[in-house]
Amino acid sequence: MSEAPAIRIEAATKLFRRQAPGRHFRTLKSALLEGSLVGRATEEETITALRDVSFEVARGEAFGIVGSNGSGKSTLLKLLAGILRPTRGRVLVDGRVAALIELGAGFHPEISGRENVFINGALLGLSRREIERRYEQIVDFSGLADFMEEPVKNYSSGMYVRLGFAVAIHTDPEILLVDEVLAVGDESFAHRCLRRIEELLAAGRTVLFVSHSLALVEGLCDRVAWLEGGTLRAVGEPRRVVDAYRQAVAEAESAEHQRSKEEREAAEAAPAEAAAPAEVLRWGSGAAEITAVRLLDEVGAERYHFASGEAVTIEISAVAREPLSDFVFGVAIATPRGVECWGTNTDLEGYEPGSFSGPATVRVRCPALRLGAGEYQLDVAVHARSGSPYDYRRKLVAFTITTPRAGVGVYAPEREWRFAGEVVWRRRPEP
Repeated sequence: MSEAPAIRIEAATKLFRRQAPGRHFRTLKSALLEGSLVGRATEEETITALRDVSFEVARGEAFGIVGSNGSGKSTLLKLLAGILRPTRGRVLVDGRVAALIELGAGFHPEISGRENVFINGALLGLSRREIERRYEQIVDFSGLADFMEEPVKNYSSGMYVRLGFAVAIHTDPEILLVDEVLAVGDESFAHRCLRRIEELLAAGRTVLFVSHSLALVEGLCDRVAWLEGGTLRAVGEPRRVVDAYRQAVAEAESAEHQRSKEEREAAEAAPAEAAAPAEVLRWGSGAAEITAVRLLDEVGAERYHFASGEAVTIEISAVAREPLSDFVFGVAIATPRGVECWGTNTDLEGYEPGSFSGPATVRVRCPALRLGAGEYQLDVAVHARSGSPYDYRRKLVAFTITTPRAGVGVYAPEREWRFAGEVVWRRRPEP
């Protein structure tokens, strides 16, 4: 007979009552008189934080939860911790739970760190004798020996996390719930926490881990759930679920870049207002005009999110307002902070101008655009060989690049490491 799961969630739904403007009840009597506590709230009066979420977590499993802000991740952890109850459905947790969900949750700001350790430990189910026996270990793990007699209201956010996590993991939890609060701690403490989580997993404990660090989720977790808009989009093997989430984020970013581009084009087509813009983004004589710019992928689809190394085509639509025999088309890519990454033009590439007397399409294809991960902006221009601009358009298109491997900078070349001599490495799986 298989072992019962540590966590079982069955069609869990959590609704929060929406507070209408001006509806602030001062007393229970006033609330009852106005009927706010009588009957079921309508759909318009509620916010759905979770809707029909179901999955199980096995004992000893590291289970990750990913999703955008507001997707229901923290609400789900609060249901598991017993802080909230589901509006519908069931949430079953079998084992002692330690939760690190909110910064400083369970701490009293006016009393010392030492006193808070005893109070917090008692809330997590430890006797005073057990806390006394583990107190030195908690203080040592937190690294706050010099501050334990200080009131915690004087602690920084990182110190809150240190103390909260140190108490939580020394209660010998069977199930540990960890929210994104670990991101507040410094690098050294984060590594210490992750080592402790690995030790708990090795001892057969269950860990539920919420994080926006997708690489960390992939490396730590056995399975991952993806929440979006309060619904469960996928559950399964980390790489598959994280890749699906990344793809959804990429599509959303691409759509946002495209909307921004269309809004800018519409604003430029509208009659000019009296007030001057804060930044001049377009200038030139008007002898030629750039009418549209698109980024295309390998199959010709318009996109504004690419993986580093993908083929990208910059398509420029332009029209000459008068016949031209002196013209150059150019493109340049920069970061939003103005760091120039790459630029070229037809003159630099050896193309001698012939004639340009009407509508035209110019494309420059990069078989492998190896930019580093980040946001980028595209400048496009058509000008005379002397540099005199016909139409220069700055920051015309924004796009995003992601990379499968970590790195820094604006360039992500193909690379390969080789080693010789007395050095041995264990290669982590590719993300």
